[in-house]
Amino acid sequence: MNNPRLIRRLVRRETHSSRAAVSVLAATVLLALCLWLALEAVLMMAGVPALLASPGDTGRWLAGLPAATIPGWLAAAGTGIALLGVVLVVAGVAAGRRPRRALASDRCAVVVDDDVIASAVSRTVQLSSGVAPGQVTTTVAGRSARVQVRPTSGLALDAGALTAAASSELARYGLATRITPAVRVASSGAVGQ
Repeated sequence: MNNPRLIRRLVRRETHSSRAAVSVLAATVLLALCLWLALEAVLMMAGVPALLASPGDTGRWLAGLPAATIPGWLAAAGTGIALLGVVLVVAGVAAGRRPRRALASDRCAVVVDDDVIASAVSRTVQLSSGVAPGQVTTTVAGRSARVQVRPTSGLALDAGALTAAASSELARYGLATRITPAVRVASSGAVGQ
């Protein structure tokens, strides 16, 4: 499996979310609307009373809507429909991201969850600072890793040294998108840990 094109494709598939949910929702709404209109048309041709509104009544209602409605409400409805359209276009065009990252590997596609990277950074900072595991928390989002360290009371920690440790840990992974760590040492310490 040393085909770079295949590896890139596999990594993209694992790090980007599908647009299937939005597509299925939009298609279901449109299908329900079309089925309702078709059913109403068939009922009208058969001479049976309409379920909700006959196509003729619906057409007359739509034609009289501008005259019977306050212009402000029409503008608000138009704006709402336009925003819905923009949301659907953005959902269709923009690639959704999963909280996963690709690690550098020549032989295969390696994808790691952001929580795993955060755990590894927390462990490295915890070992560098000499505090208990529960005193370091890390969150990875976008291009940053926020590390929160609660020192043991009476123990001074160097945020620069901890940032360097976190940076070296992140550099080892060879991530395609660089993650910059931001280490914050809390002003209040943990007692007896």
